[in-house]
Amino acid sequence: MIACGAIAQPVAAIVGRRGWPVDVHPLPPLLHNQPDKIAGEVRRLAGELASAYSQVAIGYADCGTYGALDQVCRELGLRRLPGLHCYDVFAGASRLETFFDEQPGTYLLTDFLAKSFARTVLQELGLDRYPELRDTYFANYSRVVWLAQEPDVELRAQAEQAAASIGLPLTVVETGDHGLERALADLVGEPGEPGEPG
Repeated sequence: MIACGAIAQPVAAIVGRRGWPVDVHPLPPLLHNQPDKIAGEVRRLAGELASAYSQVAIGYADCGTYGALDQVCRELGLRRLPGLHCYDVFAGASRLETFFDEQPGTYLLTDFLAKSFARTVLQELGLDRYPELRDTYFANYSRVVWLAQEPDVELRAQAEQAAASIGLPLTVVETGDHGLERALADLVGEPGEPGEPG
């Protein structure tokens, strides 16, 4: 499985828990800052893996590729995770629609983003060097919603710090990894709900 680096760890944990004969090959999570490169990198790695595996699956949603990843999947006969982005997989698309209907200015965090916020957001946007740009970047946001897969005290503190660093209040929504597990089970052709024998 070619997985987005931002979800590779939970994907590997689910694969191990379910005992699936799947190897996880992550791509760099910072590709999300250049989504136009995701499809090309997936194509490249899929080509490299084709000689070693009878089947390759794609552990990405569309992730801002605007259909380019789907085109690669069609051309190579591959399947990917459902949805527009990993937030759909963790929380469910309809649940996210509700969040955005309630507050259109909702900024989403996953566990990965909470842990890596200083690097993947603040540093990548230059806010570590030009903090005065914060209000320009985040002026239209009104809250941060953390889609918490494995919440604990340390991770909650990191999520709170991430929200505070962009001047927004934090809402915690515990999602677990059940949505991701169901999507992966469908992707690898394993029947049964999470926790059930496949």
